[in-house]
Formats: sequence, C-alpha cells, structure tokens
Amino acid sequence: MQKTTSQPVRIIRVIRLFLHVISGFLQSFVYPRFSRNIQRRMMQRWAKGLLTILNVHLQYCGKPPGHEVPRVLFAANHVSWLDVLVMMAACPTRFVAKSEINGWPVLGLLSRNTGTLFIERSKRSDTLRINQSIGEVINNGERVTIFPEGTTSNGQVLNHFYASLLQSAVSIDAQLYPVAICYRNMDGDICQEAAYIDSSLVSSLKKILSQPRIDVELSFTDPISCHGKNRRELARLSEQAIANALSLPIPHRELGKSSGPANVSPSSDHPKHNRYPVQ
Repeated sequence: MQKTTSQPVRIIRVIRLFLHVISGFLQSFVYPRFSRNIQRRMMQRWAKGLLTILNVHLQYCGKPPGHEVPRVLFAANHVSWLDVLVMMAACPTRFVAKSEINGWPVLGLLSRNTGTLFIERSKRSDTLRINQSIGEVINNGERVTIFPEGTTSNGQVLNHFYASLLQSAVSIDAQLYPVAICYRNMDGDICQEAAYIDSSLVSSLKKILSQPRIDVELSFTDPISCHGKNRRELARLSEQAIANALSLPIPHRELGKSSGPANVSPSSDHPKHNRYPVQ
C-alpha cells in the first residue's frame, strides 16, 4: 500500500509553499535589474527551494550543456507543471506559455518578470512572432525550453511532437537538446500523482503534497544539430530520443500511419488542445 503524508505535515508544507511563492513574487520585481548570471542563480535557487518544500528529489542522467555552449534550445516531454521547476533547477531557462497566464494574479506577474514568452494560441500567425522571439532570446545567450507535445501526459505514454516552435532552432542553427522527464514514487513506480491531467492546479497540488517523496529523473540526451534539417525532422528526432530515454513507444497521429516527417501535414504543427499552460 502506497504511503501518504500526514495532515499536519501537509499543512506545514502548504505554509512553507505559500511563503516561498510570495518570496519569489517579490523577487520578480527586481529580477530584471540584475545581470544574467545573477538571474540564473536566483531562478535556480528559487526553483530548488520549491522542489525541496514539495519533497521532489531531482536526479540527473546525461550532462546538461554548460553556459559556454551557444544557441541552445531544450525540447522536453510534458507531464506536470512541476516540469518548469525541474528544468529551472537543473539548467536555468525561459519558457513559452499561453498568453492567458499573463493576466493571472501573482503567477502572471511572476512569469512576466522572469522573462516568460507568451503566445496567443488562438492566432496561428502568432507562431511566427514567438519563433522570432525564441531565436532572439537564444542568440542573446539565454536558453528556452519548449514542450512539443503541446499537452501533458500521465508519464506512461508519449504524445505526438508538434514541430511549429522548432522553426526557431532551424532559423538560428541552434543545438537542440531533447530532455526526458520521468516522475517516480517511493516504490519506484511511475508517480501518477505528479501528472497534471484534467485537473485544477489546487487539486494537483494536493496530490503532490500527499506524497512523502517524489523522485524526478531528468535525462539529457545527445544534442541534435539543426544544420540542414527542417522542423519536422527535428520533431521526429527529438521525439525518438526522448522515447528511447523513457523506454516508451513512438507515438503515431493515426493508427498505422508513420510519424516520419514525410507524413506530417502542414496543419499538424499546431496542437488542438493544451491542458497545461506552458507552450
């Protein structure tokens, strides 16, 4: 039988979580004034602190790129809102989020002040603008993380990777780093409580707080050179790398239909649904 945390422990963790979020909110006002190196340390320290409060333990496989590596774009599978914290703690990065978050209280301002790139998903033409913004950020020496699935999974399957936001990597000839994310409980099984599917943020947080411990395995696979490749090729290559790291089958958009670049229609670049705000 799986263990859960006691009610008093959950209450203490909620209080600590609240104080930590408020601290991050206040820091976000001065965050843009600091140098990039200080910003990276602030982001990493805050994310690690929040993971510690949630008792989420980060484990690495592979080596993340050092700051000396130019033009880096991360592409990761998407399981939970925790993915953002995990990536920030491991390798400070900016993210792409839906524009609605910009208007959220606290979280919207925190995201905006820390450099989140907002995309209007209802406007297909906004993809061009956001790809240009991603390219500018990367060319300025920062990293950006995208979630090509466009939605979250339960951690036991991999969804089809959409190619639309990978055009930025093609345009600037970036190094694409596929990153595999896997959450496990104390028994070593896939942690279903960490997944964020058809759930509110509050109910998701309750599930996470009920766990005595969550281990997250972050696997940095070999980088993919974008030189001479198109965005659909990059989508399939990063999809394959992450599937291999997680020992999951390659997803197919239709039964019996190959997921290779030649079989991807132009309209398949954009996900129809997105349960989670990021990308």
